[in-house]
Amino acid sequence: MSLIQAERLQVEVGGRMILRDVDFQISEGEIVTIIGPNGSGKSTLLRALIGAINASGGSIKRKDGLRMGYVPQRLGLERALPLTVARFLSLPTRLSVAETARLLARTGAEGLASQQMTALSGGQFQRVLLARALAGDPQILILDEPTQGLDQPAIASFYKLIEKLRQEIRCAVLMVSHELHVVMRASDRVICLNGHVCCEGAPMAVSAAPEYRALFGDSGATLALYKHVHDHSHDHDHEHRPVGADG
Repeated sequence: MSLIQAERLQVEVGGRMILRDVDFQISEGEIVTIIGPNGSGKSTLLRALIGAINASGGSIKRKDGLRMGYVPQRLGLERALPLTVARFLSLPTRLSVAETARLLARTGAEGLASQQMTALSGGQFQRVLLARALAGDPQILILDEPTQGLDQPAIASFYKLIEKLRQEIRCAVLMVSHELHVVMRASDRVICLNGHVCCEGAPMAVSAAPEYRALFGDSGATLALYKHVHDHSHDHDHEHRPVGADG
């Protein structure tokens, strides 16, 4: 069953068309990764799907009562603002000490409740953001470049955590990533975006698509180095589907 579905979605920002004729859907339990060059509209698509910005055309349908957890690409905090991790997690809805500890433990951020948000390392900060996204028991996690600024070991660890959470809480995961070399291991389906959907499907199929190669060149070949680890009945249904500029 689709959790979110967009049909011929268009988004205009400041008089400029960022997305045009985008068709998108994500099903329960699925991990979908959106890739594309800078300025291709990846973050705009996520913000439209969660309702943070309005579409200028097309439609977006969400499952009734859909619970979404969102981790933004950036979150600026005033360094002079005293804000502990526990207090941050309780905005806007206050959490108990036990619930705070449970969420932090689930994301591998145990023992950070009393730490100042501005004192956290990059990896710790992202895990706290993820803990907050889990507070509402989401049916879908939406992550906008969650590993930006992290080193390679931290990136690998974060993606392993996402897969573990997907299995534990049975949520779908939609994320934007620039980490092409780990997309294969982290995704059931890949969507290549450049203002419109260039191609989509299983990671191996997308990595071989001429539309993908045109955007990423030979560096995209690294996708093919990894064996897809998920074994879901829907995997074989997602064959590569190139889509032209007109949708």
